[in-house]
Amino acid sequence: MISDKVVSILNEQINKEFYSAYLYLAMSAYFDEIGLYGFSNWTKVQAKEEMDHGMIIFDYIIDRNAKIDLKQINVPETNFKSALDVFEKIYEHEKYVTSSIDVIANMSMDECDLATRNFINWYLREQVEEESNANDIITKLKMFGDEKASLYLLDKELANREYKKHEYN
Repeated sequence: MISDKVVSILNEQINKEFYSAYLYLAMSAYFDEIGLYGFSNWTKVQAKEEMDHGMIIFDYIIDRNAKIDLKQINVPETNFKSALDVFEKIYEHEKYVTSSIDVIANMSMDECDLATRNFINWYLREQVEEESNANDIITKLKMFGDEKASLYLLDKELANREYKKHEYN
């Protein structure tokens, strides 16, 4: 049986995942405004993945015969200065999400809910990838500095990212 505490924190995580999607959409809009359409594509794909993450938790709560409790989604930040600024914010946001997933992992152990603890392992692995992807792009952006040709090439690279539906394995 899943405890009320675990259900509550999972519902909070759904909200965080949907907020993340909103945040990535705001970033995508910024990139469209400044003509970095590859960066826009990358963040738009990321928004779809965040929606998947929220829906996986949603379905898990339903599968555990527990109650969904959706909350209001906060308005995301929309003031960005540069591609580097955006990706530094992405990295910080993903570290925040990682810490949130860590709390769920710990709470599921404290509540002797091994099913949820096993379920959340997928998210723990996913967050390592999320942080690494953001950090890789930050490294490239810092290496390029203000060189427009390199930014253009990175934009072309990010335009190739394709959405692949995330599913719990």
